[in-house]
Amino acid sequence: MPASRLELEARERQFLASYAQFSAETRGRKYPEDPPEWRTHFQRDRDRVIHSRAFRRLEYKTQVFLNGTGDHLRTRLTHTIEVAGISRNIARALRLNEDLTETIALAHDLGHSPFGHKGEAVLNRLMRGHGGFEHNRQSLRIVEELEQKYPGFPGLNLTWEVREGLMKHSRGNPGSLEAQVANLADEIAYYSHDLDDGLESGLLSEKQLRRDIVVWGHADRRVRKEHGALPDECRRYFIIRCLIDSQVHDVVETTEQLVKGAGTKTADDVRAQARSLVRYSPERRRLNLELRKYLYQNLYYNPVVHQPNVRAVRMLEDLFHYFLADRTELGDLGRKRGRKEEWRRTVCDYLSGMTDRYAMATHEKLLGNGPASKNSPG
Repeated sequence: MPASRLELEARERQFLASYAQFSAETRGRKYPEDPPEWRTHFQRDRDRVIHSRAFRRLEYKTQVFLNGTGDHLRTRLTHTIEVAGISRNIARALRLNEDLTETIALAHDLGHSPFGHKGEAVLNRLMRGHGGFEHNRQSLRIVEELEQKYPGFPGLNLTWEVREGLMKHSRGNPGSLEAQVANLADEIAYYSHDLDDGLESGLLSEKQLRRDIVVWGHADRRVRKEHGALPDECRRYFIIRCLIDSQVHDVVETTEQLVKGAGTKTADDVRAQARSLVRYSPERRRLNLELRKYLYQNLYYNPVVHQPNVRAVRMLEDLFHYFLADRTELGDLGRKRGRKEEWRRTVCDYLSGMTDRYAMATHEKLLGNGPASKNSPG
């Protein structure tokens, strides 16, 4: 016999820490639904995220390198999957709700614009005075309203706890431990794996990293001591693995101490804290800031990465002004949304949902591939 939802909820009670978020104690959904039969509420949410159109589009959105630059370079989707894996590992070690943590991780970038953070920045500038644009808020907007898959409600109708985890920049408290884990796992994933992509692209070198980055040097010496001489690809993989492993251990140990010191007994005790309890140790935070500074100087603003993204972002700006002036291109659904809310927000929703390749193809179709259009200011 398959395990019923009630049996799965009982297992949570048996194995999870008292301060974990139990699925049986969810605050529910905006639109009432019958509970799932063989899944917990958070497992249902996870499946809804995975089956969403916004999730599938992440495959063709930039992480660091413009989508299509290289077959082995990460996209927004592969990054998301890696965040989910790290999130589950940390949640399991801390005896938190893995299903909730994974779901938040899988949904955290649903609202990301094409062309990475530069695309996000230009949409925020274009929406200045009209609510701005921020990808976490857009992820929430997607799951609450923009996905259109169910007959009884807009969005995905996810539980309150998942939606809470997507509001990390707008809420007044740190949220559940599961939400905090997903947030920090995002940082662990993108710094470690951006190093990997930088090496794969040839823009970073191991020699330079050994010289300039303390955490890389430690991991490099450990791998060489334990495994001796390795082929380049294998050595880099194991060094990155060591970097992630050391961060996960640091977060788990630090968080255990902070949770114990705070005296939290329930998930709502966690929410009452003024600061996140899922943290790096002070020393690890310092080392990560060193790594962050290095990546900005040597990778993110390297002309090989920066210039193609800048050109792509100009296409996004062109399209914004084009659609702002011409309402016929967005079809019936776009015009329907435009009647309910400001047209500028409707255009922003449309553009932020585009994949890199669709944005470039649309620009070529409507405006050609020449310089920025006359509709674009400046």
